[in-house]
Amino acid sequence: MNKIFFFKNAAVDLIKNVEVEAIIGPSTSMQTKFILDLGDKANVPIISFSATSSSISTIRNPYFIRATQNDSSQVKAISAIIKAFGWKTVVPIYAGDDFGHGIMPYLISAFQGIDVRVHYQSIISPLATDSQILGELHKLIKMQTRVFVVHMGLNLGSRFFTKAKEAGMMEEGYVWIITDGLANILSSMDSLVIDSMQGVLGVKPYVPGSKQRTDFIVRWKRKFQQENPNVADVEINVFGLWAYDTMVALAMAAEKVEATKFGFKKEKASRKTNLESFGVSTSGPELLQALNSTTFRGLSGDFHLVDGQLNSSVYQFVNVIKKRGRRIGFWTERYGISKILNFSDKSSYSTSKDQLGAIVWPGDTTFPPSGWVTMKIGVPAKTGFREFVNVTRNPDGDTNNVSGYSIAVFNAVIAALPYHVNYNYSPFQNNIDGTPRGNYNDLVYQVYAGEYDAVVGDITIIANRSNFVDFTLRYTESGVSLVVPIKDNKRKNALVFLKPFTWGLWVTSLCSFVFIGFVIWILEHRINEDFRGPPSHQIGMIFYFSFTHEEKVLSNLGRFILIIWVFVVLILTQSYTASLASILTVQQLQPTVTDVTELVKTGMNVGYLRDSFTLGLLKGMNFSDANLKAFPRGSPLVSDVSRAILNVTEGEKMIEIEKIWFTQNTTCPDTSFSSNNLGLESFWGLFLIAFIASISALVIYMAKFLHEHWHVLSHLEPQTSLWKKIVVLATHLDKKDLNSYTFKRTELHVGNETTRADREGAVEPSPDGTDSTDNGGPPSPSSNNTENFSFHEEQDIQAQTGREIVPEIELAISTEN
Repeated sequence: MNKIFFFKNAAVDLIKNVEVEAIIGPSTSMQTKFILDLGDKANVPIISFSATSSSISTIRNPYFIRATQNDSSQVKAISAIIKAFGWKTVVPIYAGDDFGHGIMPYLISAFQGIDVRVHYQSIISPLATDSQILGELHKLIKMQTRVFVVHMGLNLGSRFFTKAKEAGMMEEGYVWIITDGLANILSSMDSLVIDSMQGVLGVKPYVPGSKQRTDFIVRWKRKFQQENPNVADVEINVFGLWAYDTMVALAMAAEKVEATKFGFKKEKASRKTNLESFGVSTSGPELLQALNSTTFRGLSGDFHLVDGQLNSSVYQFVNVIKKRGRRIGFWTERYGISKILNFSDKSSYSTSKDQLGAIVWPGDTTFPPSGWVTMKIGVPAKTGFREFVNVTRNPDGDTNNVSGYSIAVFNAVIAALPYHVNYNYSPFQNNIDGTPRGNYNDLVYQVYAGEYDAVVGDITIIANRSNFVDFTLRYTESGVSLVVPIKDNKRKNALVFLKPFTWGLWVTSLCSFVFIGFVIWILEHRINEDFRGPPSHQIGMIFYFSFTHEEKVLSNLGRFILIIWVFVVLILTQSYTASLASILTVQQLQPTVTDVTELVKTGMNVGYLRDSFTLGLLKGMNFSDANLKAFPRGSPLVSDVSRAILNVTEGEKMIEIEKIWFTQNTTCPDTSFSSNNLGLESFWGLFLIAFIASISALVIYMAKFLHEHWHVLSHLEPQTSLWKKIVVLATHLDKKDLNSYTFKRTELHVGNETTRADREGAVEPSPDGTDSTDNGGPPSPSSNNTENFSFHEEQDIQAQTGREIVPEIELAISTEN
């Protein structure tokens, strides 16, 4: 703190006594923060190339120029690499000063944006002793997460990583990411510190190469060696390049200001202290504006100020290997992670780890760490139903072999994760005799208690368990089933022939038979002798024809309906035959108990799996999902494991696992108790087609009949009632249609027979005018038949026309007087 007051006194002296127009050089954020008010009061730009803390705002302090990157500009690059490797929890470790605290709000916000949790923040004071640092490291060792982001300065960072290696935290499985606070000065660190940082990842601004920079570095090294002959292998870091560019920018800005404007305006005497009694620069506003508008290509790249600070552009990722930080990739605001800085217009934002070069992790391994400790997975020690989980003692007696369906699924799920997870199975049993230490509730509670990191097995999700753990997505069908004896339910009674169809289908079929018979009778009654006769004969014909179809159908509409109905009957017959055969031959098995309430009512004994939740279920009758894995509440692995479960269950791997564990000893009979009865829902389409066709035929027939016989109604009296008209039409509908082709063909046939008989019996007339065949015997049959036919024909014609047919009368006029 004394150094800070000394630095502020020096700044006051420069402004008050020397009357400088600008100040370059606050090397730390804390130093800069103490003199910002001096610059604002004196209109003197305060320019820093190393005060990176985000707690210092260039907006609230207009005369502060940050000629370096703001710490907050790198948080997106850090979150991008964390997202690339799928790490879900991170512990930030930072210095307990303005430099350390400034970046934290931005870093935490970036982590929340990619669904990364921060359960703990480690704050280490810059004045902390080595033992205090070790104590904090031991606290971190006990945590599950192994991903740490370190934001410190050179002195504290060097001591911290030295102690981290001493604590064994630079071994395989750990992930260390350093911000540019350390990544920018790797070349300035001691070799022992670099040795303790092997495998660390770093984020720092990218400085493009140029001939100008190369020439400058050569000149700088030559001069440095001349002044420090005992120091070898010294590299200039990015802060040195920013310092050079800052001086160039200030010189360019000063050239834009007229020399006559430089100077200070003295304030009137007042009661202000010595630290506050100084003048105001007359060129300050113009010099500040010139600085903000200055742009050029410097040693560190493009020098361009935005809102009073150096514009952030490209960051690079480095991997500490041996004695240097090797570049493994880049990050830009627009394109994300990339191996090279060569983008096209079609390039998209990437957070893929494949865009990074080869990485050597702590412990000299190239396999990405999972970010977790080796997980201790609890499994139930079961005495029965071991297809899901089976724990057996190995011959050595000290270790256990864990297998089963649930174990195979969990192994496949972990293999499908985008990162590696180390885990060991630990049976929930007594080590002496191998008996279970408790029931499933006790096992799940051990996750909450911290003994296990997760539990795998046929774990069922119920309300009280979800208060202590988070469950993943289920990986098999849930539900509770009753295992009960079965009985042969084959029908062996005299009415088994009725079983193939339901009562609804039987009634519908019978009604359809009668309806189709009625429709055919209507269509055939006037033209077909087979459908005529006494009423009892016609009613019997309606029922008889719909089943036999033996009578010949003469009308086209009747033939159309008959074709459709034969098709319907064919399908019904075949379906009935198949169903009846199944009933009589296939074994019909039915459960003896179909509802758990029957067990409660009858007081029957019920068995259940020991140590499972079934006992509580039977008491409370509360069914829930089954077969789930459990993790601690808030575990970031839950979402990833659930997503991996979906990938496994939707692929071929799940089928292979099920075949291994559930198809070897299958001896249970088929217990699908579906009914063999065929219902109306299976044939309603057929009946609908037949019904529509029949109704359509009736409509066509009746329309044609009314059109041909409408004149009958016209001869009735106007006062004739509607019922009388219907009766008249019905009377005509019951008569033969002698104009039909069928009756005309019959008449023609009879006429031909009469003509042939007359021709065969004709003889020459006798001289007395009598027929030679007339021998006093009875008349010929042909003559009688003809007369009878003509008589009946006249009666039918009379009935059809409704008018009496009057025979023609020949008048005989006598000529005798």
